[in-house]
Amino acid sequence: MSTSGASREAVIEIRNLSKIYRDFWGRKKVRALNSLSLDVYKGEVFGLLGPNGSGKTTTLKLLLGLLFPTEGEISILGEPASNVSKNERIGYLPEESYLYRFLNAEETLDFYGRLFDMPASVRKERTEKLLDLVKISHARKRQLKEYSKGMTRRIGLAQALINDPDLVLLDEPTSGLDPLGNRDMKDLILDLKKQGKTILMCSHLLADVQDVCDRIAILYGGELKVLGRVEDLLKSQNQTQILSSQLTPAALAEVEAVLKKHDASFQVDHPTASLEELFLRTVQESKERPGHRLVTPDSKSQAG
Repeated sequence: MSTSGASREAVIEIRNLSKIYRDFWGRKKVRALNSLSLDVYKGEVFGLLGPNGSGKTTTLKLLLGLLFPTEGEISILGEPASNVSKNERIGYLPEESYLYRFLNAEETLDFYGRLFDMPASVRKERTEKLLDLVKISHARKRQLKEYSKGMTRRIGLAQALINDPDLVLLDEPTSGLDPLGNRDMKDLILDLKKQGKTILMCSHLLADVQDVCDRIAILYGGELKVLGRVEDLLKSQNQTQILSSQLTPAALAEVEAVLKKHDASFQVDHPTASLEELFLRTVQESKERPGHRLVTPDSKSQAG
């Protein structure tokens, strides 16, 4: 995914960041981060990856000023992370959305709009737009306690966008979503990027990160292990892939002969789609062609 349109202006600058959690007696308990340094640039989608306990959520909380670093410096939107006023330009979707269960979707967005001192007319306009954007307009009057986890993620994202932020922090944004909701969320992230917003997301679902992120950082044990552009990190330098359509058997034989002449090892096969692509295509075709069923030769033999 290209970042050619993205400015090299750093929205987030992290330098030698360390965070040590201590016990009641002040003794070192856990070193959550160790000398982390990285930049996130304006207009890009940046993925922060790592197993549980690698320091991802700690990093987000440090960026928001919810925690204070043991060592190091953070600049976010040109301000120190400790300056809470910069949070007015940030949208945050935590891993678990802590919303008021007895409010409905409209009331929830209106409430958070009030926290930003938005006029009533602006709150109403933003609420209508965001409910449509996250596709829960049909459930606008239902209390959040009746929402599924997937619907809760959607209203949580709408809440994170109510202030039209410049920077969006997403912690496990596709958690609890079915494949259709997952695709909607990824499309929405890409749409936010087109609007010029900067997105920093944490996720355990590596396929989601690969689909939307320009660059990634992989943390392990609180330390930065990998940093770079997704396409560069995933590219296999010692293999060459050739894709062709409508290759006749005679043409294929000629290609194989050339490869053998140069002592190149090769494998001839048809490219495969991802399971997500198959699922989404099946749903779309089912809508367009009711009663149509895709059965592979292998499944036919098993059915017989």
